[in-house]
Amino acid sequence: MKLRTTRYACFGGLAALTVTALTACGGSGSGSASGQGGGSGVIGVDYPRSDTDFWNSYIKYTPQFAKELKLDLKTTNSQNDVAKLTANVQTFISQGVKGVAMAPQDTAAIAPTLAQLEAKKIPVVSVDTRPDTGNVYMVVRADNRAYGEKACQYLGTKLGGKGKVVMLQGDLASVNGRDRTEAFNACMKKNYPSIKVFGEATNWDGAVAAQKLQTDLTAHPDIKGVYMQSSFALSGTLQVLKQKNLLVGPEDKKHVFVVSNDGIPEELKDIAAGRIDATVSQPADLYAKYALYYLKAALDGKTFKPGKTDHDSTIIKVREGLLEDQLSAPLVTADGGTYGGVPSLKSDDKSLWGNNLG
Repeated sequence: MKLRTTRYACFGGLAALTVTALTACGGSGSGSASGQGGGSGVIGVDYPRSDTDFWNSYIKYTPQFAKELKLDLKTTNSQNDVAKLTANVQTFISQGVKGVAMAPQDTAAIAPTLAQLEAKKIPVVSVDTRPDTGNVYMVVRADNRAYGEKACQYLGTKLGGKGKVVMLQGDLASVNGRDRTEAFNACMKKNYPSIKVFGEATNWDGAVAAQKLQTDLTAHPDIKGVYMQSSFALSGTLQVLKQKNLLVGPEDKKHVFVVSNDGIPEELKDIAAGRIDATVSQPADLYAKYALYYLKAALDGKTFKPGKTDHDSTIIKVREGLLEDQLSAPLVTADGGTYGGVPSLKSDDKSLWGNNLG
């Protein structure tokens, strides 16, 4: 796994750092030690699903970073089911874990489980999603509203501010689906009012996404853009476009511009080949890295404040008692150009985690 040295400079020796040193490494943290000390212990990580390349990459990275931090790892997989996640947490508790990282896909229904963990003084890091209510030690995710805005600016620029696009939404029960949808719609309304958006709820289901895209293209053959809120829809979207004889290069006037979210290796290859046009690289490696980083910090009794970090992110205060580290998630295109004021990285850029999976 090839990683940029500067980006990971603080991480390699993190397990041996004191609370004071952790403060210096964390950039925006305030070193208020609780006296728990030690920092080592068994932690539980629940993987939310294993049916997408993105989450399979997260699953691959997690034990690697746990080993670097000298954290003992217990893992479960809730398979996109909040009831299974609740049961998995009970298993973690019975195993005596000292902290839990999870990525609840239903961000409302997880509240009672979070309350139980808080009562037992077991810190929680929420990865990729943010609970609608309840407290966790830290949320680790990217700015999901920026995902929608970057996709909007790219498509708006490529379509010259007019035409029709399909937005294949995730699950609106998830804060991620809501953020991406609301931001995309708001950006289109403000900047490209002549573009008509067909919003399609898919519940992060690729088969549903493909069926709805096919229906939209049949009813509106002049659709020129697709925004997929996750790579779950990638295979089906390409299949539908091929069936419609629309899977042609960007130089062909029949080309339908496609923007995705995730940054998996397949997306980067498809961008280079002209099958899709852009993605927003959601940092699977950094999700794993900083989920464990913050659990380690929790075990060390460390606290954080809102502000810039030294790892190209910003910690924000979401509400009282809830902080979120918003990691960087760049737009990726074939040419590395700027679209609607949004700069992009080229799809072969070696800093992208999707180009570093060995």
